[in-house]
Amino acid sequence: MKNEITRREFVKGSVAASVTIAGAGSLLSSCSPQSSNPHNLAMTTLGATGVKIPRIALGLGSRWCAIDDEDQALDILTHALDNGLYYWDTASSYENKKNGAISEERIGKILKHRRKEVFISTKIHSRDPDEAMQQIERSLKRLQVDQLDMLKVHNCTSEDLQKIEAKGGPLEIVHRMREEGVTRFIGFSGHTEATALKHLAVNYDFDNMLMALNHWSAEKGFKRQEEAMPAADKKGMGVMLMKVVRPKENDTSLEPEELIRYALSLKETDGVVLGTDSKEVVDSNVGILKNFETMSQAHMDRITARLAPFYRHENIPWMNPSYKDGHWA
Repeated sequence: MKNEITRREFVKGSVAASVTIAGAGSLLSSCSPQSSNPHNLAMTTLGATGVKIPRIALGLGSRWCAIDDEDQALDILTHALDNGLYYWDTASSYENKKNGAISEERIGKILKHRRKEVFISTKIHSRDPDEAMQQIERSLKRLQVDQLDMLKVHNCTSEDLQKIEAKGGPLEIVHRMREEGVTRFIGFSGHTEATALKHLAVNYDFDNMLMALNHWSAEKGFKRQEEAMPAADKKGMGVMLMKVVRPKENDTSLEPEELIRYALSLKETDGVVLGTDSKEVVDSNVGILKNFETMSQAHMDRITARLAPFYRHENIPWMNPSYKDGHWA
């Protein structure tokens, strides 16, 4: 069957032929960024992976792809890397159809020169086994890498769990990719309710969960912080958060730094993925990590109260079940 294509078959000609399963052990160390932290950033170990990461990862989706000037976009990546932000998050679906920017292709232009310095995470969104394998193959070619650091099943919901868990489907594929050395670690992401995320964390052997914060009514059962995060943490998974500064779009009195500190102060949080579209954003995030202090519970309670109206809001596109992350007209 097509979906049973092996790593050897789909990487030949597009990645180094010398990378074999027997040699995967050397890659595990050679692709790890330095852990000495010369930039004095707040760091953590990502779950049980043993990998040290800065607590802010570059989100290289809509905001970054919206930059029309590719040289400017690449300069932002170089600037981030030079200042210690080496966890980069992308997906096979991240592109901007207006300007033709494809996230993975842009990233590849940096990785081909500085691969050993970057922890690269990408995602597959298709539930069809053949298409999912094609996305992995395309990601390797676009990123110009022999091996991924993290491969995730993207935007998991209860509605498509049956397809994710089907025989030969995305769940089996990402686990096989880890076994074969195509990726060092595997994970999943989710934007909506907690059920699917908790189910995947409890029942399978993943390394990482990427989750949107509870910007959804808790009364409707979207208790990701209360249910999904503890389940992932109990399994030794790394927990990364996204959408942490989105409330500012509705309440401009909220400060991005405060929202980021709030997210990083949640008990099970390893780090946050933040959209990046300028050197100024990079510098701000570097500053946050250089001066990071865990927020007091009293301060967190005040922020939670201020966020309550946003949690109840239902008219933001990415909060709707039909939302497809990474597809822009």
